[in-house]
Amino acid sequence: MKDNVSEPDNQVTVNLASRSYSIEIVPGLLSRLSGALEKFVADEHVILVTDNNVAGLYLESVVSQISEIAQRVDVICVAPGEVSKSISVCDELWQQMVSFNTDRQSIVIALGGGVVGDLAGFLAASFARGIRFIQIPTTLLAQVDSSVGGKVGVNLPSAKNMVGAFWQPEVVLIDPLVLETLDEANFRAGLAEVIKYGLIMDMDFFEFLESSVDLIERRDPETLTRCIARCCQCKAAIVEEDERETSGRRAILNYGHTYGHAIEAVFGFGRFLHGEAIAIGMTCAARLARDLEMVQDSFVARQTELFQKMKLPVDCPAERHDELVASMKHDKKVARGELKLILPVRVGEVVVLAAPEDQMIFDSLKN
Repeated sequence: MKDNVSEPDNQVTVNLASRSYSIEIVPGLLSRLSGALEKFVADEHVILVTDNNVAGLYLESVVSQISEIAQRVDVICVAPGEVSKSISVCDELWQQMVSFNTDRQSIVIALGGGVVGDLAGFLAASFARGIRFIQIPTTLLAQVDSSVGGKVGVNLPSAKNMVGAFWQPEVVLIDPLVLETLDEANFRAGLAEVIKYGLIMDMDFFEFLESSVDLIERRDPETLTRCIARCCQCKAAIVEEDERETSGRRAILNYGHTYGHAIEAVFGFGRFLHGEAIAIGMTCAARLARDLEMVQDSFVARQTELFQKMKLPVDCPAERHDELVASMKHDKKVARGELKLILPVRVGEVVVLAAPEDQMIFDSLKN
């Protein structure tokens, strides 16, 4: 594992038979997109989906480059944040796609963070019973997690990502240099997902993160490229084993997410960034594992220490715990009425277990 951390491949392949695709991780890639995209969009109709924040930074350059190779480019620009991941926004965008004369040969490109990727992917999966799709993630969270694996969808008011599909992209194009323009809060939120990969399946990577805090804080391009590549390798391996969460292996990617999604839903999408809620959720899950005697206090302390060094929140709000537990029971991982939780047994390994009695979950929410 240490070799993978120190010398990552800049191309990761997700092997899914006819749905296989590559993840290209190349500093400066956004400035030479036309070459990377040509074989996918040459002489095709492109619908580029982005948000207002990303548009101000990269839209003009990206549209110019795609226009060199595509038949035509239409742009959909949405408000930034979880507010855009809704059925009502989807309805508006489906109508826009009709007005663009979008057909089954058209291709959707997501240029943005996790919200844009999830939304654009769902548009592609649902329009005309499915059209092609490309991810160009511009946030750390999207680069290491949400752009890879084919999960796309939108939120319901009371449940995160409850409406969606599995829809794999044609390619994922990642430029680590775009993280230089990412605001501090979203950069740190993305680090929660980076740390998650070390916690769930790679102790060597977790140790690498512990020893690289200063370099990560400075957004050192080489260090970030290594982190992104390792996370993509980890996720690709899991997705190859369990593309649609049928065997249960893919569920380990949701460490901390049952708690985190409940926090987002109960306190309103926007009070916490996704990664912030997941950091709190992983802290709660670690406490629960300790109370179940699956890990020692030292595990909780070590995980918490790295979160705090990365300036991520670890404390759950002190109020509305009844609502949080009720929301957790509406999680996608509920099967036949039974809630499943992903809990750690050591650094680098987690398991999927049936949730214990409510009181233990309440106790894990307390700081």
